[in-house]
Amino acid sequence: MSRLEVIKVAAKMSREERAKQFMPFAALKGYPDALRKKEKIVVPKAELSEEYKENLDQKLRQVRKNDIVTVIYYCAGEYLKVTGMVSRLDQTARVIKIVNTKINLDDIYDISGERIISE
Repeated sequence: MSRLEVIKVAAKMSREERAKQFMPFAALKGYPDALRKKEKIVVPKAELSEEYKENLDQKLRQVRKNDIVTVIYYCAGEYLKVTGMVSRLDQTARVIKIVNTKINLDDIYDISGERIISE
């Protein structure tokens, strides 16, 4: 018995075409980025000294509506930094609103701005 073998001649691939075969494939686009965003180190809220609290309170008294400020504040296990225009400052409710970010004054770690003088 003789066996017939059919030999196919494949067209020669360019290097680029061959390299594409071995490129990594991301089945879940954006998944690695989403994981990186979720990976965060939970930080406990810093306990401020009385002197630091007084200095911070003095800075807060200098802030006016429509001032551009930068605030570092504690939120959900991490410290965040936001810069923008003060749209609301309520000492009674202990809240400052920078653009659309509402921040409790007790969560503020630091605040700075052009008009704010720290001593």
